[in-house]
Amino acid sequence: MKITVLGSGIQGICSAWWLTKLGHEVTVIDKCSSAALETSFANGGQISVSYAEPWSHYKNIYKIVKWLFQSDSPLSFKAKLDINQWKWIFSFFKECLPSNFEHNLSSMIKLAHYSKITLDELNNELDINYQKSKCGIIRLYSNQNDLEQAKKFIKIMNSLGVNREIISKEHILNLEPNLKSYINCIIGGDYTSSDESGNAFLFTKNLAELCKQNGCKFLYNTNINQLIIKNNKVEKIELIKDDGYYDYIYSDAYVVALGSYSSILLRPIGINYNIYPVKGYSATFNIVNDQLAPKISLIDNNNKLVISRLNDKLRIAGFVELSGYSRSLNMKKCQMITNLANKFFPDALDIKKVHYWAGLRPATPSGVPYIGKTKFCNLYINSGHGPLGWTMGIGSSKALADIINGNKPVIDFPFLG
Repeated sequence: MKITVLGSGIQGICSAWWLTKLGHEVTVIDKCSSAALETSFANGGQISVSYAEPWSHYKNIYKIVKWLFQSDSPLSFKAKLDINQWKWIFSFFKECLPSNFEHNLSSMIKLAHYSKITLDELNNELDINYQKSKCGIIRLYSNQNDLEQAKKFIKIMNSLGVNREIISKEHILNLEPNLKSYINCIIGGDYTSSDESGNAFLFTKNLAELCKQNGCKFLYNTNINQLIIKNNKVEKIELIKDDGYYDYIYSDAYVVALGSYSSILLRPIGINYNIYPVKGYSATFNIVNDQLAPKISLIDNNNKLVISRLNDKLRIAGFVELSGYSRSLNMKKCQMITNLANKFFPDALDIKKVHYWAGLRPATPSGVPYIGKTKFCNLYINSGHGPLGWTMGIGSSKALADIINGNKPVIDFPFLG
C-alpha cells in the first residue's frame, strides 16, 4: 500500500520504519525542516517502563489543588477561552476515579513493557546511536508521607510485573555517589535496574535516515492544511509545500502522528480525541567535571523533575503547564531548574551556558494514548503519549503497523477500531 505518515517525531518515524519494513510505500510529511524537532527534540530522555503511571490518580487531587496556589510548584495553569482545555480538565478528574486509574495503569504498563522489548530488538538489529545508558533509574523522596505512599504503590506495580524496590539513603549513595551534596535532602528512594535513558532526538533522527535508506520518502517544510473526506475515507490531504504552492497527496492509508496538533487536524472531520498540549521544560548542561556528575538516571519526586546523563551532557526536565499551544519560555521555571542542578551537583556543570527548551506533550486525561483505526476506514492515529512518548512510542508504532497490515498486535491493549 501507499501510506502517508503525518509527523516526524518518534511516533511518526517509528511508524514509518515498521511500515516500510512490511513492504509499504511510505511518505512522511512534517512542517519542520527535519525529523524530531518538536516534542521529541529535548525531552527528559528516560525510557521509564517502571514509572509509566497516569497523572490522573485520586491521591494526586489534593496536591494538584495545592500546587495551583504556589508560585514555585511543578504545576501551573493558565485558563483559556478554549472549550477543549476545559473538556480535558473535567475528563482528567473523571479518570482519577480508582476503577479508571487501575485500568489506565495496566494499559500503560503493558504498552511500555512491549515498547522496551521492541526497542531492545531494534537495537540488536540496527545498533542505533542515541547515547543510551542502561544504569536504571532512582526515584528520590524528600517527604516521609510520599515515601510511605510509594511503598504501597510499589506493591501494585510489582503485581503488574514491574521490578521496583524501596532503597535506603545508603543504597542510593552506593548506586550514585555523586548525590553526596544532596543526600541530606533525601530520606529514601526506589530503584529499578531495568529502565534506561537516551537521546530521543538522536534516535529518531538516525532512524529517519535508515527509513530513507530503505525507500521511505520525506516531505519536510510542508504544512498539512486539511484532510479531505469522500465516501467515508480520506481521499487526499491538502498541503502547502516548501515553495509556497498548494498541493495534494493521495494514498491508500494515512497515519496521524502529530502529537498535540493531532486533535486540531482531526476535529474538522468530526473526530474529537481528547488530546491537549501540556508544556514541559528542559535544561541541558555541559558537564565540566565528569568525576562529580551522575552516571545513573534520577527522578526528583519532590520537584517532579527527571535527570538524565547524555554522554558529556546532563539534561534536567519537568514541570506541567496547561497554557495552550504556546512554547514560550517561562524564565522563572528555567532558573528553578538551574538552581536545582547546582544544588544537586555543584561544580559538575557549566550553569552559565545552559540550553533551555520547552515542548508540548500530547496528553490524554487517562494517560493512555490513542492507537489504531479511526472512524474512517483508511485513517489511523498514533498520538497522545503525554510525557511517555519515548517510553511507549516504539511499541505503539509497531503495533499500529501490524493493525494497518491486517495483523493482530501481540499485546493486550485498548486499540481503536
